[in-house]
Amino acid sequence: MALGCSAGLARAAPAAQLRAFTAHIPPLVIENGGTHPGALRELVDELCNRVQMALKLEFVPWKRALFLATSMPVTAIFPVTRLPEREATFRWLAPLYEEHYLFLAAHNSKFDIEHPENMKGRRIALMRGAAQAAILQELGYHNIIEANSIEDVHRYLIGGMADAAFGERNIIQNSLNSRSVQKDFRLSPQVRTTTAWLAGSLDFDDATVQQFQRAKAAMDADGTSRRILARYKLA
Repeated sequence: MALGCSAGLARAAPAAQLRAFTAHIPPLVIENGGTHPGALRELVDELCNRVQMALKLEFVPWKRALFLATSMPVTAIFPVTRLPEREATFRWLAPLYEEHYLFLAAHNSKFDIEHPENMKGRRIALMRGAAQAAILQELGYHNIIEANSIEDVHRYLIGGMADAAFGERNIIQNSLNSRSVQKDFRLSPQVRTTTAWLAGSLDFDDATVQQFQRAKAAMDADGTSRRILARYKLA
């Protein structure tokens, strides 16, 4: 995913090209979404407009997106959960979205959705490379099954290869709604809240970071951020 940008974006690329990556994570980012490209895609589009950049996206599996964003110069990625262990890995350009993590289990699962703290030995599915793995391990869950996509997570639950899944509330709800299987699953109370960011590689200079953060603060102040999130029922 490439962002064409104005001169002075970063020391490594004064000529105006920035690469960035994302994955298909509805309703946050939707590949081939047309006029409905996802809430965070719209937020990043507006950010780029305000800092006079052109946004071009490349969708790749999430673990590969993380690899590319940390191994290539002048590269951006979103949405990245900001955690202490990631603090020195990226330049944090702009906060995009408050994430709410919880467990999902089928009605016939042995996972006690009301008391997940007693289920630490159960098999938990999540997307490969996602920040949820670090959150789960911190909470004492170590029997983790990684999947390449949200579709694979759902398949693991249906097929009995996992006892529960751990993920972001609105992503889970969207997945269930798209399959019309809400009645077949149960959701736990909220377990953790974090913030998803637009993040950049370490060669972004301070001026560019501040430019992005000022633009996002202006979007928040004038109501643009809330209006975009509200279009996707996320505000």
